[in-house]
Amino acid sequence: MAVDYAVIVLYLAGMLAMGWWGMRRATSKSDFLVAGRRLGPAMYSGTMAAIVLGGASTIGGVGLGYRYGLSGAWMVFTIGLGLLALSVFFSARIARLKVYTVSEMLDLRYGGSAGLISGVVMWAYTLMLAVTSTLAYATIFDVLFGLDRALAIILGGAIVVAYSTLGGMWSITLTDMVQFVVKTIGVLLLLLPIAVIKAGGFAEMKAQLPDDYFAPLGIGGQTVFTYVLIYSFGMLIGQDIWQRVFTARSDKVARLGGTAAGTYCLVYALAGAVIGTAAKVLYPHLGSPDDAFATIVKDALPVGVRGLVLAAALSAVMSTSSGALIACATVANNDIWARIRGVVRRQSAATDAPHAPLGQDAGPGGAGEPHDEVRGNRAFILLMGLAVIVIALALNNVVEALTVAYNLLVGGLLVPILGGLLWKRGTGAGALASIAVGGLTVVGLMLSLGVLANEPIYYGLLASLVAYVAVSLATRPTDAAVLDAWRARLAGRPDAAGPELSVPSGPAAATNPSGR
Repeated sequence: MAVDYAVIVLYLAGMLAMGWWGMRRATSKSDFLVAGRRLGPAMYSGTMAAIVLGGASTIGGVGLGYRYGLSGAWMVFTIGLGLLALSVFFSARIARLKVYTVSEMLDLRYGGSAGLISGVVMWAYTLMLAVTSTLAYATIFDVLFGLDRALAIILGGAIVVAYSTLGGMWSITLTDMVQFVVKTIGVLLLLLPIAVIKAGGFAEMKAQLPDDYFAPLGIGGQTVFTYVLIYSFGMLIGQDIWQRVFTARSDKVARLGGTAAGTYCLVYALAGAVIGTAAKVLYPHLGSPDDAFATIVKDALPVGVRGLVLAAALSAVMSTSSGALIACATVANNDIWARIRGVVRRQSAATDAPHAPLGQDAGPGGAGEPHDEVRGNRAFILLMGLAVIVIALALNNVVEALTVAYNLLVGGLLVPILGGLLWKRGTGAGALASIAVGGLTVVGLMLSLGVLANEPIYYGLLASLVAYVAVSLATRPTDAAVLDAWRARLAGRPDAAGPELSVPSGPAAATNPSGR
């Protein structure tokens, strides 16, 4: 394993070097949080594919293939479908908004009434996503080096936190491109054909396994439907995904690059299921389906290649973790802390000063005084990274934590976000009711029926939709000035969107709907 260890150590050292390189490019808030909004199609599509295809898609996707056969591809397949839908139907409009977070979009659309509560929900989702990714690559470190679980979490977490804190989105973008290349070579070009050959080819696989392993819906129709609700819709509204959309240099790049990344996800989904099916032929009695990936890599691949494929698995997990970490820090700083700070400063001000834009401190007299936004966001990444490591050390059940995160995200935020994009009659009161009712319904049903039950997301979405429509129709329509500013931003008109956006919250939004 010495050669394999050397490959992995060189890979990890390269990640830290990319972080240092990215630090030199992150000189403004835009550079640090959204890579200056200037990624071209190749880099955009590679980094988008890297962020959505994490440990669940790689190790978990192979495990589902081991358990269900080719239909095990459905989980990752629905992720690809969600990314395709986002790219084709929404990404161009999202990119033109020139915001930093999903909550800023809700503020802009509804006049500043839904941003804080949506920020809290989104923060909880991104935090748990980062935690589960940390646990996943800690498991890989444990398998590779035989490290104690706590030490593996600290080591892996320290590497991700280090390069993310140094250069923000530029560092993460550069590392994600490396991870995308390593993943493509390791999983698609090496592990996939070798696994099929070792298993005797498709004819031998069909002869050895039950017919259900090759049925399109062998995993179950209800399971596929739940995957669509959680993962396809989750791709439409997650802060970690939207923050990558914000990095595109144009709406055309966001649409075409995202479509390419979504198509790549579909191929990756099928590859994982095929590898898992081959592993079932080779190792029919594994203790856990999730052991299939590590087992086939260890036993079927030659020295050096084995290290590259393990580095590919590590790449998949670390790309998701770093993307979730910067999303969590961005929401915590821009959607929660900045709003709380603004409220406290306004209350203590002697005069009715205008609300300071995000990224500025309102001075004692209410005047906006700029502060070091890169340093502030870097501090929040470090703070959130330490919180992620601490929570990961205390947490055991990864699947339940991730399910809670996605149920809250989709049950609470899907309807107000898509409603804001598609229905002009939706109001801020309707959005708040939708978030509260949907979130509480999901939580209540998870407590009564179990975290892994399908019903919480079904009824949570239905309750969220009913509340959104009913309250929106029962309340006064959104102010015309707010809607005019919203439509102008969606159209990408120069007079409505500058290079940076500061979306106000609360009362200031009514008097300054354009956010400037």
